Amino acid sequence: MNGGLLVAGTTSDAGKSVVTAGICRWLVRQGVKVAPFKAQNMSLNSFVTREGAEIGRAQAMQAQACRVEPTAHMNPVLLKPGGERSSQVVLLGRPVGEMSARGYHGGRQERLLGTVLDSLAELRASHDAVICEGAGSPAEINLRRTDIVNMGIARGAGLPVLVVGDIDRGGVFASFFGTVALLAPEDQALVAGFLVNKFRGDVSLLEPGLEMLHGLTGRRTYGVLPFRHGLGIDEEDGLRVSLRGTVRESTVAPPVGEDVLRIAVCAVPLMSNFTDVDALAAEPGVVVRFVDRPEELADADLVIVPGTRGTVRALEWLRERGLADAIARRAAEQRPVLGICGGFQLLGEHIEDDVESRAGHVDGLGLLPVRVRFDREKTLTRPVGEALGERVEGYEIHHGVAEVVAGEPFLDGCRVGQTWGTHWHGSLESDGFRRAFLREVAAAAGRRFVPAPHTSFAALREAQLDRLGDLIEHHADTDALWRLIESGAPQGLPFIPPGAPA
Repeated sequence: MNGGLLVAGTTSDAGKSVVTAGICRWLVRQGVKVAPFKAQNMSLNSFVTREGAEIGRAQAMQAQACRVEPTAHMNPVLLKPGGERSSQVVLLGRPVGEMSARGYHGGRQERLLGTVLDSLAELRASHDAVICEGAGSPAEINLRRTDIVNMGIARGAGLPVLVVGDIDRGGVFASFFGTVALLAPEDQALVAGFLVNKFRGDVSLLEPGLEMLHGLTGRRTYGVLPFRHGLGIDEEDGLRVSLRGTVRESTVAPPVGEDVLRIAVCAVPLMSNFTDVDALAAEPGVVVRFVDRPEELADADLVIVPGTRGTVRALEWLRERGLADAIARRAAEQRPVLGICGGFQLLGEHIEDDVESRAGHVDGLGLLPVRVRFDREKTLTRPVGEALGERVEGYEIHHGVAEVVAGEPFLDGCRVGQTWGTHWHGSLESDGFRRAFLREVAAAAGRRFVPAPHTSFAALREAQLDRLGDLIEHHADTDALWRLIESGAPQGLPFIPPGAPA
């Protein structure tokens, strides 16, 4: 088998990432050596591979669904927004510069098609199947000429296309039909059919519509996936805690201790890797919420200032909203505060930034004895260490170089009293360390909270991926899906007018 498939969507957030992960997990359970692929991803949630390459976290989770190590080839182009109109371009895991949307779509993107096709070919040469994820909609006619992630990659690699639609939003039949009808004949020939996502109710009531859709388009529906809470893998962008939904909406043991622990995460601008708090939300008795007002910190037992692609901008935002003063008062009262990556940097004494914001010298909050200088080279590592007597693994993605001049060592950063700071993302996924840290927080907050002794974040992730595989196995036509992946789009699919405009 040397197959492939592109999972496209009628819209952003139609469920492409989840369906791709589900198909990957279903295939690997059939003994297929499979890899995920997304030619171009726009996300502030990223991950570092073992070779030190930066890719989107969704592709890292899809690699876990495949039970393989993630590599840069799985996401050769990553765009990290730095404002309304510009993004850092990460090519094959390394940043190559900042670019405006106009500059990128004006020619640079089109020139990257060869690079992404080479990465896809590399994966196909070493795997039985590659399941590709599109971005947005394949029918974005204003961007088709430079497209390298939807029909551009499908046509370039001869991939069959499965279009996913979120029926929970409404209008799914019009979306399916319109998506096909706005594609050029050569692109339409690759669109094999549809997959309905997030359906609630009796499928028999939907079947007449699916039959009519087949009559109108000549394309079948490969499955109807029911609505399930908490199935999202690591989100690309947005304010959702991907595992909190899973844990809170399934049968979970009550808190082990007498109290719950309340954690407030400051929703800073350009927030990156907010998935760091998923492991906290997975703990019974821990309540995580995102906040943007100082009064919302009042009853929090722990305040987290997360990573951000704009450290100086986030610092200004905290000051403008009064959150900076509220955090400083907490620190003075020995109430727990944790800064991660950009959040760690802004807790320091001062920042020299001629790279990210180009603001030069900026005073930090002064809560940690740390001085930060931004370097043009980005740090991309997978460190392993020890803290609070427990082994810790993490990953680092930052331009800021921190000089720790005092305080008690904490991973690569430091702590002063109950204010903690580190560049390490993902550290709270280490179960022993997470429990030790929560015990410290509970003691400082005066809460009779006890971490559950056997919570395994890795096991929760695996269970979540298995649930995605089960969705595909139980609710998709897997025989037809297998033929599609193995043999490509059916021959003779009809053209649906009007097609793409000239």
